[in-house]
Amino acid sequence: MTLSAPVGRIISEGMMVMSTQDEKGEKWQGPLERIDDYRWRIPRGYKPQMKVPGIIYADPDLLSSIRADKAPEQVANVACMPGIVGASLAMPDIHWGYGFPIGGVAAMAVDDGVIAPGGIGYDINCGVRILLTSLSEDEAKPRLERLMDRLFEEIPLGVGSEGDLRLNPDDWRGVMTRGAEWAVERGFGLWEDLEACEEGGAMRGADPDQVSSKARKRGAGQLGTLGSGNHFIEVSVVENVFNEAAASEFGLFSGQVVAQIHSGSRGFGHQICTDYVEVMADALEKYDIWVPDKQLACAPINSPEGKSYFAAMVCAANYAWANRQILAHHVVSAFEKVFESSRAGLGIKTLYDVAHNIAKIETHEVNGKPVKLCVHRKGATRAFGPGRPEIPERYRKVGQPVLVPGDMGRNSYVLLGTERAMEETFGSSCHGAGRLMSRRAAKKGLTGKTLREELRRRGILVLAKSDASLVEEAPDVYKDVNEVVGVTHSAGISTLVARLRPLGVIKG
Repeated sequence: MTLSAPVGRIISEGMMVMSTQDEKGEKWQGPLERIDDYRWRIPRGYKPQMKVPGIIYADPDLLSSIRADKAPEQVANVACMPGIVGASLAMPDIHWGYGFPIGGVAAMAVDDGVIAPGGIGYDINCGVRILLTSLSEDEAKPRLERLMDRLFEEIPLGVGSEGDLRLNPDDWRGVMTRGAEWAVERGFGLWEDLEACEEGGAMRGADPDQVSSKARKRGAGQLGTLGSGNHFIEVSVVENVFNEAAASEFGLFSGQVVAQIHSGSRGFGHQICTDYVEVMADALEKYDIWVPDKQLACAPINSPEGKSYFAAMVCAANYAWANRQILAHHVVSAFEKVFESSRAGLGIKTLYDVAHNIAKIETHEVNGKPVKLCVHRKGATRAFGPGRPEIPERYRKVGQPVLVPGDMGRNSYVLLGTERAMEETFGSSCHGAGRLMSRRAAKKGLTGKTLREELRRRGILVLAKSDASLVEEAPDVYKDVNEVVGVTHSAGISTLVARLRPLGVIKG
């Protein structure tokens, strides 16, 4: 699967990629062997404890920024972990994270491997949902400002934001075990939404007894809230369709208005990760596990600690699916009020909802044999190819939709999972643009007012809870998502379906 020159020019035209050295020090100088134009290998010999090589998906331009924050060192560190199979993988949006790089994928054999909170991250099941509408850009533009104002008024957002929902003990158990289904039962959205969610909007294996009271306290008022950081709600237009057949299956057409919701498990998931990082630190000594970085603290998957963390992580993942289900309901409500029509009249449907930070027990082929694996995806999207039973039946013959949000000034993408991803990356692909610059560095020399004015000149309305949070998420602090997606398409691990252009963005 090769990206043709004309398509390559289409997705990169007019875009500039900043190259900046992260504040963590000088560039990574370790060995990288070129496999082909889009794959680079860190050989096992780089560290004597490496059990598998590291594989980074990138082109030469992206590789420069990847070296700058030394994320390849984390790729090599992950390759040292017990039970890892295949390779320690890094998507082209890779950047420095806690333990694992963000954009990292690692599969551990269930029989003798480990599970690591650092391989999922603090925002468990941070993910994205896309809602389709039947509106065209021309139909939406006259009411766009009113729509963005309505969304800003109705949706709680920002650091520590809380909504109107309060959970009693039965509600808590329902959210943790049934996720989006619990939300639909209470009037937030439609049952058909669940058919278009990864895991049907609720992952099996949750055990609320493994979740601390502190985590519940932090999440008690945050269900149905957007949060801050890179979380957003965006109204976009389908600017280009690259794969007409897949776009038709997904319900996409050129000029169509869609909405994106990007949020996760809020303080609830953050506290679960915090709790179990401490548990895993003790487990390293208990099970005599060596890791090159204490942030990779882990436990055997089948140990009491491993099972407890997985069960608590699933609770957070289900909270996140419930959260996006409720947020989607509010987005639909705003559309209905502004456009004075019903959900059905506006043709609003859920395209798909995917997780970006999660661990899953999946069966993949390893050395010609099916093996049960614990696949860690941290800042990576599942990208299953055609025929996998985990894909909603409506998409099974073409492959899984892969949703890749960009920054608020450039594009987002809908891609397609592939057989090649199943062969090379345990059915995984990129999840976004990937940061180039820390939040602290982003605040130097830029104001929220300046950024808003610049984006408005480009036809993008932006509303944010604070100028500080807006500047931290400025487009230039990210890699160019067009280049990131160009690599995944050219490497064949997820292929182009449609490109989205932002019209309006809500930030926490």
